[in-house]
Amino acid sequence: MDELPKRPRSASILDDDPKVGLVLCKMLSALGVANRHFVDPLAFLAETRSNPPELILLDLALGQSDAIDLIRKLEAHKYRGRVLLVSGKDITILNEAERIGRAHGLWMLPPLQKPVRMSDIAGRLDARTQPPTEAAHAGRNAVRPAPRVELAEALDEKWLEVWYQPKVCLRALSVAGAEALVRVRHPTLGVVPPIDFLPPASDPLYRPLTAFVMRRAMADWAAFARRGLSLKLAVNTPASVLNAPDFVDVLRRMIPRDETFPGVVLEITEDEIIDDPDWLREIATQVRLYNAAISIDDFGSAYASLSRLKDLPFSELKLDRSFVAGCADDALKRSLCQTVVDLGHRFGASVCAEGVENESDLRSLMSQSFDTVQGYFFAKPMPATDFMEFMAQTPRWQIGLADARAAAAQA
Repeated sequence: MDELPKRPRSASILDDDPKVGLVLCKMLSALGVANRHFVDPLAFLAETRSNPPELILLDLALGQSDAIDLIRKLEAHKYRGRVLLVSGKDITILNEAERIGRAHGLWMLPPLQKPVRMSDIAGRLDARTQPPTEAAHAGRNAVRPAPRVELAEALDEKWLEVWYQPKVCLRALSVAGAEALVRVRHPTLGVVPPIDFLPPASDPLYRPLTAFVMRRAMADWAAFARRGLSLKLAVNTPASVLNAPDFVDVLRRMIPRDETFPGVVLEITEDEIIDDPDWLREIATQVRLYNAAISIDDFGSAYASLSRLKDLPFSELKLDRSFVAGCADDALKRSLCQTVVDLGHRFGASVCAEGVENESDLRSLMSQSFDTVQGYFFAKPMPATDFMEFMAQTPRWQIGLADARAAAAQA
């Protein structure tokens, strides 16, 4: 499990109600966070620019200004600290404002609805949240930065590795599979994430890359099986690769000839099924002959029509993380999650929730009958050897899953 992030040492509070500001100041001081309260947005911005705090507490409505306006200005000032929205407004407005902050490249914490308790703020300061990437800081319309590592060189120099993130079955309360994810281990840069070496969509290098990941994943499956781990692995497969004339031939040669092989899942993003669903239907039917199945990844991000879904033989829907994060506290997100579960089950498919990062969201997903989940709450992606060690232990999250399922059933 990830270590808790360090609490911020300094904070600025912008709230035009002096009494509320005083209460928040006392709470932060009791938590060991030095702080200042502002009622004037201009004075707040001036201080933030000259002496940026590690945390900002921001009210939504500020008289002649508001949090959305401040979010834009914080982006312009390239603020890098954490931002916590605290307001008496409806939670749906708070969640939307938090989403807007993330869209502007800010490090947003899950918002709080007034009145707040000290334990609420302490929980937010200790939340396992990640700062936005430099790509997010660059802005929504920024040109894609040049990769730190060229994929062609990584392929030639054999710098590529395949890591695994577990997929947890909520019915069995155990790891039932894993997603294969590619990484580069550079001789001087160390481990490089995909954003720093993957080319734009449809680049021809995705064909040798996908072949490498598939080959490595199938070899690792055999190694896992020898350890008694018969897991169904998932491989991200771009549409340009699926559409290649020789894809099925390559897949046919790589599939293990082992009667215990549970099959492989080919994950294709929702936006790609929208582009050309007819040929995908044909390929999806063909690969099923070789114990491979299609998963629609990032579902909900591209709004595929039901008419196209009903004609596609898919085995899994993976709900996009933007709908999963915060679903425990957001009635609209919970409703959308339940709709996707019902939809997937009506199509005879399993439904997986991506991006699970806390126990409250997990409990909500369990109450809605999701089949599988994955995310940092369980484990980050890891090399194959670490994954086998992880599987040999009883993870801390597994101990509490039975209690969570019982609580979800009672709810």
